[in-house]
Amino acid sequence: MGFSAVLWDFGGVITTSPFDAFNRYEAERGIPRDFIRKVNARNHETNAWAQFESSHITVDEFDELFAAETAAAGYPVKGREVIGLLGGDVRPRMVTVLEQCKRDYRIACLTNNADAGKGAGMSSSSDQAEHVKAVMRLFDLIIESSKEGIRKPDPRIYALVCERLEVDPCDIVFLDDLGINLKPAREMGMTTIKVVSEEQAIADLENVLGASFAAAS
Repeated sequence: MGFSAVLWDFGGVITTSPFDAFNRYEAERGIPRDFIRKVNARNHETNAWAQFESSHITVDEFDELFAAETAAAGYPVKGREVIGLLGGDVRPRMVTVLEQCKRDYRIACLTNNADAGKGAGMSSSSDQAEHVKAVMRLFDLIIESSKEGIRKPDPRIYALVCERLEVDPCDIVFLDDLGINLKPAREMGMTTIKVVSEEQAIADLENVLGASFAAAS
């Protein structure tokens, strides 16, 4: 099957997963594992997280709304504390694969993010932000939920990708670490890869594209 574009989520795919940072935060404070992730999954179209990533509320409003949602679930967590956990470290091996894909395919980034932290990757440090900025320069197209006012898994944002890339959904391979974000893309006709680990994702992408990617230098 021929493809013309590879579409990448950012956090949890190109960078380490914020879920790992959530789990460390929870362990340090005696909060049940995956508590933050579960709160984010409730009412996922209208909760504080969804509104923040779509730029419908400010940082201050998110801080208060998220604290209220987590308190109602049993463990109050301030939204600002979670924002500080969002910026992951760039995965060099994944960047190498990205660079190699760019030789033969158009590459695009579709990321749910918020107007917080340092840059599109919501980095927590200047060094981290510089690494993210270097990776972002590789993409032919970047679509950020915070700039578009819509977010995954809203089907409109996938349609926007296809429109701006000028490709059909069936010509796209899409990598994301959340199944809920992959489902609408798959229903549109994209070939999807759920990223569980870096090694698994690269192996699956090699299988789909019929390619062999060199190791990071």
